[in-house]
Amino acid sequence: MLNVLRKNAQSVVVQAMVVIIALVFIFWGVGGKMKDNPNALAVVNGKEIPYRDFQQSYERTVETYKQQFGGQLPPGLLQGAELKEQVLDRLVQEELLRQGAEKAGILISKESVQRKIQEMTVFNVNGRFDLANYKAVLEQNRLSPSSFEAGIRNDLLTTRALKAIDSFTVVPEQEVVNWIDYIEQDIKLAYGSVQSDDYIDQVQVADDALAAWYETAKNKYKTAPQRKLLYLAFPFEDDLKQVTVNEEAIKTYYQEHAAAYNMPEKRRARHILFRVTAEDSPETKNAKKAQADKVLARIRAGEDFVKLAGQFSEDVTKDKGGDLGFFARGQMVQPFEDSVFALKKGEVSDVVETPFGFHLVKLEEIVPAKTQTLAEATPSIRKALEQKGVKAITFKEASSAYEAIIRAGSVAKYSETSGARPVLKTDFFTQEAPPAAGMAKDPAFVQAAFGLRKGELSSLVETASGYAILFVEDAKDSVVPELAAVRDRAIADYKKEKSVDLARAAAEELLNKAQEQKTWPASLPRKESDYLNRSGATGDLPENIRQDAFSRVGRDVFPEKTIAVGTAFYLYQILDSRQGKGDMDAAKRRLLEQQLHEVEKNILMADWLGQLRKEAYIWTNARMLQ
Repeated sequence: MLNVLRKNAQSVVVQAMVVIIALVFIFWGVGGKMKDNPNALAVVNGKEIPYRDFQQSYERTVETYKQQFGGQLPPGLLQGAELKEQVLDRLVQEELLRQGAEKAGILISKESVQRKIQEMTVFNVNGRFDLANYKAVLEQNRLSPSSFEAGIRNDLLTTRALKAIDSFTVVPEQEVVNWIDYIEQDIKLAYGSVQSDDYIDQVQVADDALAAWYETAKNKYKTAPQRKLLYLAFPFEDDLKQVTVNEEAIKTYYQEHAAAYNMPEKRRARHILFRVTAEDSPETKNAKKAQADKVLARIRAGEDFVKLAGQFSEDVTKDKGGDLGFFARGQMVQPFEDSVFALKKGEVSDVVETPFGFHLVKLEEIVPAKTQTLAEATPSIRKALEQKGVKAITFKEASSAYEAIIRAGSVAKYSETSGARPVLKTDFFTQEAPPAAGMAKDPAFVQAAFGLRKGELSSLVETASGYAILFVEDAKDSVVPELAAVRDRAIADYKKEKSVDLARAAAEELLNKAQEQKTWPASLPRKESDYLNRSGATGDLPENIRQDAFSRVGRDVFPEKTIAVGTAFYLYQILDSRQGKGDMDAAKRRLLEQQLHEVEKNILMADWLGQLRKEAYIWTNARMLQ
């Protein structure tokens, strides 16, 4: 349910329900008398929660956070989130739920746990449960069979407890009606805005005020570091003529990399996706399957697959008629792949179910498997061998030049040597704007340049096109310029910033007049909206104005304060408010009823767990969390 709410966070009814849930699910602190028990992190009604269970749960939670942040956690995140306390509280709550469910007569047999595990395909070999594979998978994930099976038992117990609570959950019809009335309320607005750009010319720029402002804003005018270089370039292409690649070398390479020249069969297909997520209800899933069946019937009757894909598909490929391009085996999810490679050219599949939803698939083209011949592969092999061979030659040449520079004592003295490679020069440049041509624009070259200080010589720098030796002839550090050096730019920024203050003050004055006179300010141009619902399109009216206006219905026709949208300030007036017809379509009504049912069920669960916690004896060893 929470995932459904997150996905539909822009829905007004969902936002309202989130508020309800937030009020119900308060953060429960773990309390109790503190004493020293080295064998447990916590005890709930005499049942110990071992520290190892906490540690495993904590590590899994940390790993989940890492994945969400791309593998690297921001500094201080875990401490700020009080993650250890959250994990412990979750374990206590799970134990309370287990004890409460058992007290209510909800029991899970060993056979139920075994059946659940045997249904998990991850433990299967050749379509059947395999005990050795089961143990191996658990070992890879640092889980023992006993702890994993205890977790499965707890999951089944929770599921049955939720089903039991679900049977007691009732949403009165009048509550549904009230929500429909709330959702389908309409308002009509007059609105207008005061734009800061209209006030830029009114900003007066006094020298002392500008200087004081610049002191607060000067860091954004800080100059970027700059480098001015002397460098030697050793392009690979200059030495290619020295590389000899004979036919025998090409043949040997081809034989050693034979697998790379076996081209698997590829197929080009289109699909129409009727998207279903794990959070969708069985009713939604059944509705999507029924829709897929109807579209399939139209295709079988001769309608164009491409046009139907553009009309019905819920995939990003819909604008291309569902075209997925060419792909080989192993690139698509299994049920989809099996369907594609079972079709003949031009055929359309039955409805295919995958984790993404339901698909209709049409096979467009087949490119048979093929082995690229030696003759066909020769040009690419020759180029690869030349690139490999030239690197060693160029590296040797660059190394000799580097040693010559060291012997000469400087790049300048080296350049005076007869036969020395030409020394190239750059003007001052920044990392963001490197030289536009040649090897100097290569990222590796630029990175090496800004890793050196004035007067320093680099080692050999490898770039995509060759090697380089860099000498920093001059360097400019990042500095804050004097106001005089950036005065024109500073004045423009100052006026833009102060114009926002003038626009805000003007808008607030207009709003005060409107509130006092109970009418729209004559000096402010206004627009009128169509009747607006709590969700859906708003035209050019900013969304936060609609939200604020609905919050004012029945209290006042004007906002309490102006509403900032970027550097503009909006006023509105509620011209009319009307109740919708209450004739929400059946599908939306069913979804609303399901959401209300889930909210009521969560409230019952929260109340039950709250009572269990109130009656429980809970002890925690706080020192273990430090």
